[in-house]
Parts: sequence; structure tokens; C-alpha cells
Amino acid sequence: MDYAMINKLEKAKAYAKDRGRFTIKKFEAAVEGSNGPHEVSYDDGKWTCDCGFFQSRGRCSHTMALEIILEDMVEIAFADQDQ
Repeated sequence: MDYAMINKLEKAKAYAKDRGRFTIKKFEAAVEGSNGPHEVSYDDGKWTCDCGFFQSRGRCSHTMALEIILEDMVEIAFADQDQ
């Protein structure tokens, strides 16, 4: 590995420790739930999940787990979020 790449790697490590630098705008994930896999997406502050609980309540264990994992990098959904 050359010196320029080593410097970039060190910079990347410093960035990764400072989570306040990151805001996730959009992503998709598969979550292996207790009743099988579920497709979860996040787009500009709006969560969606294909599970039945999310369809009726607008939040579910799959989206909440990702909120916990991603800490301050995504907006936290609230009960009154538009579905």
C-alpha cells in the first residue's frame, strides 16, 4: 500500500469515529426477522417495511432495530409519521 493510500485509510478511520459527520439519506436493507426476511427502506426521513405490523402501525421492530444501529445518522420515526 502506498503512502497516499495509508493517509486516506487513517483519515477514513478518523471520520468513522466521528458519526456526527454522517447523515444517511437513503438505503435498503434485508432484515432476517423471526418470521423470515423483511425488506426495509429509508428515504429522506421516511421508513418502510414489508411486514404486517409496519403496515398497520408505521413502525416495527425491524425499522427500530436499524434506528438503534444507525444511532444519530438517521431521523427517528415517530408514531405520527405519515405512512
